[in-house]
Amino acid sequence: MKIAIASDGNFVSQHFGHCEGFTIYEIEGKQIITKNFIENPGHRPGYLPQFLKDLGVNVIIAGGMGDSAQKLFAENGIEVIVGVSGICDDVIQQYLKDELKSTGSICKEHRYEGRCGD
Repeated sequence: MKIAIASDGNFVSQHFGHCEGFTIYEIEGKQIITKNFIENPGHRPGYLPQFLKDLGVNVIIAGGMGDSAQKLFAENGIEVIVGVSGICDDVIQQYLKDELKSTGSICKEHRYEGRCGD
């Protein structure tokens, strides 16, 4: 299983589309096998869900994400967890312990350029 966290530095990005990149964890059982950072190839409508699917990602974690993107991830069979903040390594540990829950938060104001809800 592969889990991608939209990342700004070591922290969960508050808008996945405008993040610096994706910290991708490969998980086997409850153990992290690999951790890699992939630079964001650019925010284009509908592109990132397919990009992450092509990388084999099963779950995307972000602070905020638009409704259309959430639907596209669902169509690609990728679970979406939003409303998350904190250090990526801490967040993945919460996920592995089944302590991470999605708020279902939908980012509607794209004018904020990565600061959803400000």
